[in-house]
Amino acid sequence: MANTPDNLKYAESHEWARLEADGTVTIGITDHAQEALGDVVFIELPDTGRTVKAQEQVAVVESVKAASDIYAPIGGEIIETNSEVAGSPEQVNTDPYGNWLFRIKPSDVKELDGLLTAEQYSAGPGA
Repeated sequence: MANTPDNLKYAESHEWARLEADGTVTIGITDHAQEALGDVVFIELPDTGRTVKAQEQVAVVESVKAASDIYAPIGGEIIETNSEVAGSPEQVNTDPYGNWLFRIKPSDVKELDGLLTAEQYSAGPGA
C-alpha cells in the first residue's frame, strides 16, 4: 500500500497538493506515482510566471520505464520550481512528499475542495 499523508489533497492523475500558510500551494507526485514509474531519471519543470488552469499539463517526469505528464491540480501562477529535484530527480523516489516539484499562487484556492482526500485517493487511484 502506497504512503498517503492525510494533510494533503490528491488529484486522480496522481499529483498531491498542500496549502501553505502563505496561501500558495505546493505540488508534487504521489508515492503511488513514483512507485509506478520506477527509477526517476529526469524531470522537466514548468516555467515560473506561467499561468495554468486546473488539469493542464505542466511538467514531465521520466523514468527508466516511461515518461509521465504532470498536471496542475489547481489553476494559478507558477511561482517557484524545485531546482534541486530537477538536478537530482531520483530524490522523488526516496521521498515523493518531501521533494515537491512546483508551487502555485492559486487563482481560486477553493479548487482544492474538488481534489480527493487521502482516504478517497487511497480507495481509488492510489490503492
